[in-house]
Amino acid sequence: MDRAVWSVSELTAYVKRRLESDPLLQEIQVRGEISNFRRHSSGHLYFSLKDERALLSCVCFRGSANGLDFEPHEGQQVIAYGSLSVYEPQGKYQLLVTFMTPDGLGELHQRFEALRARLQAEGLFAPERKRPLPRFPRTIAVCTSPTGAAIRDLLSILSRRYPLARIVVVPTIVQGEAAPASIVNSLRRAAETGADVIIAGRGGGSLEDLWAFNEEIVARAIFASPVPVVSAVGHETDVTIADLVADLRAPTPSAAAELVVPDRLELEAHLRSLGSRARSALQSLARQRQVRLARLEQNPVLARPATLLAPWWQRVDEVADRAVEAVKRRLETHGHRLARLAASLRALDPRQVLERGYALVHRDRDRALVNRVALASPGEALTITVRDGEIPARVAGGNPQGSLF
Repeated sequence: MDRAVWSVSELTAYVKRRLESDPLLQEIQVRGEISNFRRHSSGHLYFSLKDERALLSCVCFRGSANGLDFEPHEGQQVIAYGSLSVYEPQGKYQLLVTFMTPDGLGELHQRFEALRARLQAEGLFAPERKRPLPRFPRTIAVCTSPTGAAIRDLLSILSRRYPLARIVVVPTIVQGEAAPASIVNSLRRAAETGADVIIAGRGGGSLEDLWAFNEEIVARAIFASPVPVVSAVGHETDVTIADLVADLRAPTPSAAAELVVPDRLELEAHLRSLGSRARSALQSLARQRQVRLARLEQNPVLARPATLLAPWWQRVDEVADRAVEAVKRRLETHGHRLARLAASLRALDPRQVLERGYALVHRDRDRALVNRVALASPGEALTITVRDGEIPARVAGGNPQGSLF
């Protein structure tokens, strides 16, 4: 073609003809790992074959797909037979697959299964270590790319459902070689914000796109997080190691937003219901009290309270009278006893003895009572006490009988 400027359609058509006319690119066999697998409702299969350095788009139309003797799936290593062509509307070359055979598990899936088995044996996936999410989180940290579609949907849902929560976005690299270290660092920074819960994730993608969330350092960082972590990686059919070790797995970032916060509308409805129930309960209680009060008002005792108290007043008077009589009897009894004791004491009074003509003799030196002759020494001064006074005396000297002068 001898033209200086080509249109896109002309160039794409030319490349298509050259590819399809090259015998080396027809009836070829390609070994690779299935990625981005999708079975269309038409029955056609759309997927890619990849190795560690390149990616090849493939399509297996319904007639060929129905002839396969196995069910292709994501991550499967296969050998595909077909021819190379160009899909002109998108200007990309692709392999038209006419037949496929399994060629073992893909490398990434082998790594995934090996890591999952090892971490499961260590107990990182144990259900009993998973923590419950707070019912009403005050701060939510989101570790994801700040420019992806996932963050926009997530923030929109959080603000609509529960505007009371503070949202902290921790910018995170979620794809590529730098992604694992970035995710680990973001989880640490998210915990330092004082968050009550952390959402870590990204939108969907192929197995290799999501591979950062299958790295061991990311799994261990989630396990060690002091704050509950919700993993929201990919679409519903994508399961990563991060999903397995997280406290809760959400199938999508949007679903994570719905799981970590209550719905404001549901809370408002619940509060209205509680208020209505409280009003009904108070009204019912008030009606019960009114009925009870009406019955009490009709009670004749309450209408004439003196009727209820009169018997008790009379009983109090009777008890008081009995108490006074008891005290009087007690005093009389003790009075008689005291009189008898006084008479006994008077009978023992020495002065009563003196009245009958007796006398008491004391030594002057020590006022000791002299009731025997041996107690008085010759010449010793004595005092003789009689009914009406005292008589001084002295013991006669040399008188063996102790006669007094």
